[in-house]
Amino acid sequence: MNKPALSFKNYVYGPVPSRRLGFSLGIDLTPCKSCSFDCIYCQLGKTTHKTIRRFEFVDLKRLEYQLNRKLLLSSRIDYITISGSGEPTLHKNLDKIIRLLKKSSQGKIPLALITNSSLLSRRQVREEIKEVDLIVPSLDAATQRTFELIDRPHKNIRIENIIEGLIKLRRSFRGKIWLEIMLVRDINTPKREIARLASAVAKIKPDKIHINLPVRPARYGNLIPSLAQQRFAREQLGEICEIVDSFSRQKQQKMFTDIEKDIGAYLKRRPASIEDLEYAFGLNRNEIIKYLDILIRKGVVKQQNSKGQEYFIYGL
Repeated sequence: MNKPALSFKNYVYGPVPSRRLGFSLGIDLTPCKSCSFDCIYCQLGKTTHKTIRRFEFVDLKRLEYQLNRKLLLSSRIDYITISGSGEPTLHKNLDKIIRLLKKSSQGKIPLALITNSSLLSRRQVREEIKEVDLIVPSLDAATQRTFELIDRPHKNIRIENIIEGLIKLRRSFRGKIWLEIMLVRDINTPKREIARLASAVAKIKPDKIHINLPVRPARYGNLIPSLAQQRFAREQLGEICEIVDSFSRQKQQKMFTDIEKDIGAYLKRRPASIEDLEYAFGLNRNEIIKYLDILIRKGVVKQQNSKGQEYFIYGL
């Protein structure tokens, strides 16, 4: 397999309002939908390059230039967040990226890494990410069958290795770990599934547990669990568990920016796809989705399918 050419896209996007991290400046390291999973709830669509092989995708000088420009122009950044259009730990030598981010921000802005946890069983990966301030890893299931139904992983990934990797991460990592569980209706919500998740979480010992809900538009319709299922999961996972959608919605609704107003005004004139909005506003795909998410929640924008293409329309 040949090494892919370096990507020269916009690596830095935002800052955008995050339900957990306030205003987050995103660092997008991987080509769109290069991932080790193909999750049924992913708002970015189908994974086009499912892999567990690591490469260096980013031109460091270009990243540094883009980052310094954003830092200069942005009035508020609560976190610099390594996440993006695929699984960020697929990028080799993440420690180089992390050192660059710390240098550019002069260590004044905390660094977060959002990961699906698939490569945390590798000692090298855990070593490379040890200098971030916060890791937000995912764990959607504790059994292989349920894991495959929700996350549709690369064929060589086993859930027991992910859990073991998270346990080892907790032992060695000095920063905070906020474990994220995406609760998917009738798949990981049965009592036996929650019990197995709770048992795994007790071994991992995260600082917080965030139950996330698949509220953004996905390929498989409404995946949101019932309120009873949400309450049961929260009770079983203990006092450090919070439901992200519930506790952050009011705060996020206050984060209305000029860009959101501009997107709403654009859609009032004409329906548009995510690709149309990327081109019109010169923003990263993840950034556009963040703003659409807020506008949909507020009832300003609606999603509509036409001939297999998803469009967004002004909904008032």
